[in-house]
Amino acid sequence: MPEQRWRSAAGQHLPFALVLAVVGLGVLRVVQYHWRQGAVLIGVALLLAALLRVLVTDEQAGLIAIRSRGVDALLYSGLGIAVIGVAMTIIGGPLSR
Repeated sequence: MPEQRWRSAAGQHLPFALVLAVVGLGVLRVVQYHWRQGAVLIGVALLLAALLRVLVTDEQAGLIAIRSRGVDALLYSGLGIAVIGVAMTIIGGPLSR
């Protein structure tokens, strides 16, 4: 019976919806002029996508499955770490708070 849940359209896109929700929170923080927190949240969303890509099957991954599982996890985690690193190291700027 758990197999049926993932075969539905909503269940198949649940990992993507979780990642998109975290990105939405990040964009909201950027719009509120807390760009560092927003950028870190977007980086966390990429790390979440990497984790979900490793944990769920290709069928369950839905829209976060672009390439093979290993390549997706490597690229999502690398980009997430880079975004978080840049957000944490930039000092000053027009939006600094």
